[in-house]
Amino acid sequence: MSAVKKAGVKPNAKAIAPKTPARVISPARKAAFHILLSVERGPSHCDDLLRGRAVSALSSADRNLATALVLGVLRWQLRLDHRIHALLTRPDAKLDAEILVALRLGAFQLFHMDRIPARAAIDESVELVKQSAHSFASGMVNAVLRKLALAQQTELDKSDLKGHDFSRAANAATTTRASAPEGKLSEEMQAHPAWIVERWINYYGIDAARAICRHGQSQPVQALRLADPTVEAELAAAGIVLEAGELLASARTVVRGDLAATAAFGAGRARLQDEGSQLVSEILSHALDRNVKSILDACAAPGGKTMILAERHPQARIVACDSSAPRLEELRRRLASLGARVECRLADATALNEDATYDLVLADLPCSGTGTLGRNPEIRHRLRLDGLARQAERQRAILAAALRALRPGGRVVYSTCSLEPEENEQVIAAVLAATPFARQLPLADYLEALRKEGFLTPAGADRLQAGLSPEGYLHLLPGAFHTDGFFIAMIEKVG
Repeated sequence: MSAVKKAGVKPNAKAIAPKTPARVISPARKAAFHILLSVERGPSHCDDLLRGRAVSALSSADRNLATALVLGVLRWQLRLDHRIHALLTRPDAKLDAEILVALRLGAFQLFHMDRIPARAAIDESVELVKQSAHSFASGMVNAVLRKLALAQQTELDKSDLKGHDFSRAANAATTTRASAPEGKLSEEMQAHPAWIVERWINYYGIDAARAICRHGQSQPVQALRLADPTVEAELAAAGIVLEAGELLASARTVVRGDLAATAAFGAGRARLQDEGSQLVSEILSHALDRNVKSILDACAAPGGKTMILAERHPQARIVACDSSAPRLEELRRRLASLGARVECRLADATALNEDATYDLVLADLPCSGTGTLGRNPEIRHRLRLDGLARQAERQRAILAAALRALRPGGRVVYSTCSLEPEENEQVIAAVLAATPFARQLPLADYLEALRKEGFLTPAGADRLQAGLSPEGYLHLLPGAFHTDGFFIAMIEKVG
């Protein structure tokens, strides 16, 4: 018996075949469908796939729509699946990947994209199923989506919800409907795994957890790092509208325009980099008053932080390590303009064999990525609690190796894009307990120095002070800032 027959739809859900037996599927929906299939079937990351050749070949409008569809479906997948399976005769039935992805695409457009006509969302989802050799499922897909369209219209009629969400994601081809009034567990919270939301409530409180989840359902801002101030005028001439960054005086945010189409972006004179990521490098760059001769970036790919370190310390020799050969090759290409003073080295950061070699070490470590769920929404569907412990074991090993590589008096900045204590405070505590020659340095004074020297905006400096823990760690919580979530700590190797 087919998966569709097993799943079925409720008896009162009449299957209505689409009037048009065959139709051309829009390039944006076709691209989104194949990307979502790749993510559903394996370890692919949507961010990588959205930067691939297939999407790059689309028109600007189709590229924006494909991006909105992919990220939107992944962000709302838990809620979409709940709605879809409620209409199946067997709600626990397992649908073929092509059928499920087509249903999610259609349901997302119906519930979250008010500029997409319902007929287009339904008909093209049905056609996607047909063209993926699952024509036997077209009637079921059609029936389920028509039922969802009716349910959506009923919800709108009841709530009189007609407003639009004109967010800072101005490049999106569509807008999303505003969410219904929030209760204790908002729609945004229900779009995240319950176990992780419960942890955030326990660690950060209900209001912060709600803000984190709301941020996870929104398109991240496009933050820029400019190679020099003259690039801003070049971008303006190309039709790119920018505004000042939230935290850093050197950062800008894209308000309007297709940055990817500009010569400045293609040549690397303007590069996309989250402000929280930029801040990590700025803190390390100002960690020592003395002349810095050598810097280690222990987990360097993709290289954005390394480039900031090179800009701030043009006299220093920099070693940039990564344990993946493909990522290292990409890193080499990106850092080629920096010349011989940056050595790109294939190395496992847990097994660094250099002692007392570097003045500064950046340990920006691989982690669960729970601070990046707005940018990488598929992570939430792959997270497992036992994975945090495995990550933490490796993180402790890398931090211990980083401390050994420091000269006495040198400093390491430890950072993750995780919101989980196992990967943050608990890693620092465990390594310090086992390392008598190291001490943690509170970050308050360093943030104040960055403010006085003009690297932080005044408003940004004030808000960052509020993100400091009593121990002097810095938490950038999504929702409190327009950045990815980051944890940042500084440790000194004492003589």
